Amino acid sequence: MFNILVLIYAIFYLLLTQMRPTWALLLIIVALPSYLIRFSVFGIPGTILELMILLSFASWIWTLLKNYNFSLKKYWSEKKNRISYPFKWEIMLLLLISYGAVFVAALSSESLGIFKAYFLEPIIFFILVINILGKEKRFSEKILWSLLISALGVSLLAVYQKLTGQLIPNEFWAAEATRRSVSFFGYPNAVGLYLAPIVVILSSFLHQKLFVKSENQKKNIYEMIIIALSILLSLFAIVFAQSEGALIGILAAAIFYGLLVNQKMRQVTLVTLVVTLMIIVSTPKLLDYAKHKVTLTDLSGQIRQQQWIETKKMLLHNHTWILGTGLSRYQARILPLHQEGIFVKNDDPNWLEKVRTSAVYRAQVWQPTEVYMYPHNIFLNFWTELGLLGMLLFGWIIGKYLYCAIKLSGVLRREKRAESFLILGLGAAMVAILVHGLVDVPYFKNDLSVFFWLLFAWLGIYLVSYKNKK
Repeated sequence: MFNILVLIYAIFYLLLTQMRPTWALLLIIVALPSYLIRFSVFGIPGTILELMILLSFASWIWTLLKNYNFSLKKYWSEKKNRISYPFKWEIMLLLLISYGAVFVAALSSESLGIFKAYFLEPIIFFILVINILGKEKRFSEKILWSLLISALGVSLLAVYQKLTGQLIPNEFWAAEATRRSVSFFGYPNAVGLYLAPIVVILSSFLHQKLFVKSENQKKNIYEMIIIALSILLSLFAIVFAQSEGALIGILAAAIFYGLLVNQKMRQVTLVTLVVTLMIIVSTPKLLDYAKHKVTLTDLSGQIRQQQWIETKKMLLHNHTWILGTGLSRYQARILPLHQEGIFVKNDDPNWLEKVRTSAVYRAQVWQPTEVYMYPHNIFLNFWTELGLLGMLLFGWIIGKYLYCAIKLSGVLRREKRAESFLILGLGAAMVAILVHGLVDVPYFKNDLSVFFWLLFAWLGIYLVSYKNKK
């Protein structure tokens, strides 16, 4: 019965791709969490998210072939003026490296699935956004409102879960004393990973609307209220999920944005930073909290440090540091080196002596640790999955993205173009992803990898548009 419903939806969506291809792509953005709806056809697993991406791509290819009228003379005459895909060389190299990582993982079905879901399909989506949404007027607003709707859906469910304790599958997180919202996802941190960069982008969009005059000021006020409420609800959802990494990522993005957007905001940001630091330094509890977070000496930080120690040992073993483990092989390769738990350090000056001499105390500070799917650090995640070259390539890709966003926003700001706010917001969103990724996994997940390449396509459209106007 479920497969029949999937088939009906597939037919509906395929018709939509032919009649309204833009709507079809925007629906993908709204429904990024739909990867959670899984099905199997003839033993081949799939998700609604990848079904939509593949159907959109097939429909786009069919339209191209149907209207195909190749002229060699026209091709060569337009070749000099043709703008190539932004980030094309990096994308081609990434596909090559990630496909090679499938062979490092011995061509397992799991590695092929990871390659398809986290690299091939997101890059296909990148191509679709460039070619379909890139031709639309006000394409940015269409993407923004789609993200806003998606964020609202995730946030409203998270807030409801916090208030009622219902619809949280994990009993520990559902209990009132230890409650953490998970929204549609299976674990709390996924809420922060998904919403943090969206909050940053929506905030830059709101900033743009606040400082740009609209012909219909009344409509603009209503839009700003909706955007502000969406940002507020998303922040509540992140807090209710207790995703501290996401909040720190948003804070880092706000500093990045404030320092670069204009001189007035730079002054406000610097003054706010100085005042905040003074308050933290002069408040013992805040200083102690900040010290534990920065030095990673709280519980989650100590668990992360243990993961990284084990990952380092694994990478140094048998030249794994060169090729990595291959896609989806981290858990299996880390298992022989995994430590079942850690003794959690605290501020007790006699902590070590008590651990050595007291079995009761050892039991009190003992924390079991699980074998995670990834090392929970953005650089180690790519290093273990794609090898050293893959990690360096992703570092280059992210660096180039930030450079392009900063440079283009600066150029447009000097030209007094409203888009400068949003483009810098796209850069700030990557900062949020990067900072949160220092202690988590902000890419290796279906919705996050598609969202990652949506950001690249989004910025890429602006880059191509600006080159065309030069």
